[in-house]
Amino acid sequence: MKPTGAARLAGVAGDPIAHSLSPSLMAAWIKAAGLDAVYSPFRIAPDDAEAFFRALARTQCSGLNITLPHKQTALAIADQVSPAARAIGAANLLTFRDGMIHADNTDAAGFLGALLARGVDPERGPALVLGAGGAARAIAYALHQAGVPEIRLSNRSRSNAADLARDLVPDARIHDWDDRDQALDGAALIVNATSLGLSGAGDLVMDWRRAPPDAVAADSVYKPLQTGFLRDAAKCGLGTVDGLGMLIGQARPSFEAFFGIAPPEGVDAHALLHAMLEPAP
Repeated sequence: MKPTGAARLAGVAGDPIAHSLSPSLMAAWIKAAGLDAVYSPFRIAPDDAEAFFRALARTQCSGLNITLPHKQTALAIADQVSPAARAIGAANLLTFRDGMIHADNTDAAGFLGALLARGVDPERGPALVLGAGGAARAIAYALHQAGVPEIRLSNRSRSNAADLARDLVPDARIHDWDDRDQALDGAALIVNATSLGLSGAGDLVMDWRRAPPDAVAADSVYKPLQTGFLRDAAKCGLGTVDGLGMLIGQARPSFEAFFGIAPPEGVDAHALLHAMLEPAP
């Protein structure tokens, strides 16, 4: 269906934004559902973000997904904030109703959804989260809420890892960055929540021989889809979960919040985005 003057509007805001896969994913779901709707990317400079969000809340726009560098601004200007967004300290979803702005964070639920879609039970054993930034906070929050029996944290700045633990996982075990391989012992899930592995950022290297043979490695990075972190884990026989799972998982509740229905099941979102990231020769 081609959009009409009555189309529902939503989008994603960030700076930069051209790299975002969200418009392609949302467009595929909109088409499959036969909706009169539009989902657009918005490149918004940091100094303009607050004014833009407030202005859009007074239009027919249903809401926005929020990406870097606006997640803290989105949280700060909201009239209502979900418990997840408040705990994590960032919002990746704004919804607009009657001029009011509601902030939520679907990254945590998206990460758990990615694990469950691959048949990974997060409660199976200890989890090691590498990093202490926004992605790490969402993932640690998700694992803690899911009842993971032990959460281990390792970050280049130990103080940042300690702050994350204090805010979200008071009983977490903190490992120095140089000792992160020791934290693999007995771990059921190992998560890269750093930017290492992102194109041009260098790989996150681990001594996967120390991990249990049935452990699973998960990455929050999806460009490239197969990071060195995941490739090395797979070479040692470990299961892997790529970063697309989290991206798709956080998008599902956003689509429902914007358009009032769940994404159509007939769309193979992973295959769609995989083809965009790694097109056939």
